[in-house]
Amino acid sequence: MPKIILAILSVFICFNMNAQSVGLVLSGGGAKGIAHIGVIKVLEENGIPIDYVAGTSIGAIIAGLYASGYSPDEMLELFSSDEFKLWSTGKLDKEDLYYFKRKDEGPAWIKLDITKKEDKLKIIFPINLIPERQMDFAFMQITAQTTAACNGDFNKLMVPFRCVSTDIYHNKAIIHKSGDVGEAIRASMTFPFVFKPIEKNGTLLFDGGIVNNFPTDIMKEEFNPDIIIGHKVTSLGEKYDTEDLFNQIESMVTQITNYNIPDSIGILLESKLDNVSLLDFPKVNYTYGRGVSTALNSIEKIKRTVTRRVSKDEVNKRREKFNGLKPPLKFNNIQVEGIKDDMQRKYIIQSFKRKENIIEVAQLRDSYFKLISDDHIKSIRPIAFYNKRTGFFDLHLKVEPRKPFDVEIGGLLSTQSNTFGFVQANYKTFKTLSYNLSANAYFGKFYNSFSIGGRMDSPSRNPFYISTRFTLNSWDYTATTSDIVFKDINPSYIIRNENSVKIEGGIPFIKTGIVDFGTSLSNSTDHYYQTNIFERGDEMDETRFSAFSAFARVDQKNYNYKQYATEGGRKLLSFRYIYGKETFTPGTTAPVSKIVEKTHSYFQIKAFYEQYFKINRVLKLGGMAEAVFNNNTLYSNYTSTVIAAPAFYPTPISRSKYIENFRANQYFALGGKAIFIISDYLHFRTELFGFAPIQNFQNTDNNLVSYEEGIFQHFYFSGMAALVFQTQLGPISAELNYFDKQGQSWFFALNLGFVLFNERAL
Repeated sequence: MPKIILAILSVFICFNMNAQSVGLVLSGGGAKGIAHIGVIKVLEENGIPIDYVAGTSIGAIIAGLYASGYSPDEMLELFSSDEFKLWSTGKLDKEDLYYFKRKDEGPAWIKLDITKKEDKLKIIFPINLIPERQMDFAFMQITAQTTAACNGDFNKLMVPFRCVSTDIYHNKAIIHKSGDVGEAIRASMTFPFVFKPIEKNGTLLFDGGIVNNFPTDIMKEEFNPDIIIGHKVTSLGEKYDTEDLFNQIESMVTQITNYNIPDSIGILLESKLDNVSLLDFPKVNYTYGRGVSTALNSIEKIKRTVTRRVSKDEVNKRREKFNGLKPPLKFNNIQVEGIKDDMQRKYIIQSFKRKENIIEVAQLRDSYFKLISDDHIKSIRPIAFYNKRTGFFDLHLKVEPRKPFDVEIGGLLSTQSNTFGFVQANYKTFKTLSYNLSANAYFGKFYNSFSIGGRMDSPSRNPFYISTRFTLNSWDYTATTSDIVFKDINPSYIIRNENSVKIEGGIPFIKTGIVDFGTSLSNSTDHYYQTNIFERGDEMDETRFSAFSAFARVDQKNYNYKQYATEGGRKLLSFRYIYGKETFTPGTTAPVSKIVEKTHSYFQIKAFYEQYFKINRVLKLGGMAEAVFNNNTLYSNYTSTVIAAPAFYPTPISRSKYIENFRANQYFALGGKAIFIISDYLHFRTELFGFAPIQNFQNTDNNLVSYEEGIFQHFYFSGMAALVFQTQLGPISAELNYFDKQGQSWFFALNLGFVLFNERAL
């Protein structure tokens, strides 16, 4: 009898050993959480079963992806990809920059929405550092098929899954066990001040780490596994960095979590990653490796505790079986939420309309980013619902329109004397068409401007826009000269004023291009001296030019930054016809005393090409070519002819310099760039350019002008070396520029901001 009892007991013990269940809990910790992938990799390779997963923040992302059928290798590949870098920074891929929707690029640092509450104007400051537009679409694309495969029940995923977010208003944990997998993960990882919270059922949801950064208790309550393996990557309370804002925010946010796992219920693994910050995702391979090391160091203990084994083949078969349940990601119905106006809803839906009834995800992506580029839309959260009846997904767009009024503030701070401030006010509204009215002002010693105008867009299947603009520009090159002496400078002083009215229209040309055309009326007035010998009371010579012009251009542009780009490129071909009247009025130092009037009728063709190429992780190269042909007749004197000629601006600082050697009616220019990547936002660049006028202007007697004999008689060089740090406000640069010219040739500058102006009349 005792032998029978012993045999039964042995069978019972073996059965329970074989039935031993394991739950894996993954903590939050930002980029440190990539170490979770290394832990999962080691567990799988050693046959340690993972029957349940739960996580918070980055732990929710890793646990959710694993439960969705992603292998550790696939997760590592995802986090190492260029796509993930865009999601984690909020930057748009250069191929997703819908150029047709973008307004003229200005020097704004920040945009602030303005609204009216209780009869008072209120400025709405940004509440998140990283835009959510990339991330929201990515989570929808990655998890929509998963949600369909489990029918919204997280117990029916490849591995049953739980994650935690925070109802910040009631300061309580929200446990996600059903619904949309992507929304649950997105809510759990919404770190305050970094990402925008999501609203669900009238509740704002933030990062789960605020209330529970290590959900072992939830794992126990929801699944009650025999063994819990927990992996902690946060080291809060052990080290604070007084100069790291994210470290301080992380410390404040995730303080009330219990990270202990008693030996009686499981094993605690911990990866020390003090040198990896909250958003330090570029260290993906290092962080993953630390997770592998952590798991390997404890694998014998884990094996002694977890006696059940699951082969890697068995796990892969289970993964393949679940992934086989995922329907193709195709859409055939679109609904808009958050917009009450029927006409505005129609405007949004029109942006997604296609000739085909079925929309592939690549087509949907194009339409999504086209609409995100629209200045009238603040955010779009796409959610996919699988329709079993049709076999396709329905897309629900949770849209938040922008406030009608906003103001942009920016400019340039420079050790050169071209510092200026910038402010722009915008009013926008949309129904079936969209309208944008704007007015801006520049103010500084060198450049002052005022511009006001409006634009109307049609979002139809064949979109187009029409715009009109009135602009006043003034450049005072006297203010920016830093030459030690004026001896070889001709002329010493130039002040340019112009006003113009422009009407134009355009249509998109592929995603990153535009075809536009229009007309303008303009008046320009140039004041200058034709001699270096003058007194304070002398009157300057004056040349006025009143003109009509018509233009057309094809422009394709997809730079990753407005200035100091490191990726993308531009291709431009433009044609302009100009007819106008020149009136020269001599001042008190002019070599002639009579007023001269001339009529000019000419055309100008410009071609421009620039492209950046990635050589390796550190080095990028860029090439540039520009050609201009202008058949304008010569003006009444040498100085006015040079001022009116097309100019080559190879570097940002050259836009605020008057350099005779880089002006000609016809020229070719070539350039090369070498960019050395130091980090995602810091780089060192060197640039070299050559400028070849086909025919140089020649200063003859009494400052009259003619062309030199022969072609390509001169060749001029320009170059720049700069250290550039791209910030959320704009670039900070330390640069040394060289221009092949008389007088001072070298210019050093420290800059914050953009050297971008309102468009010139011609």
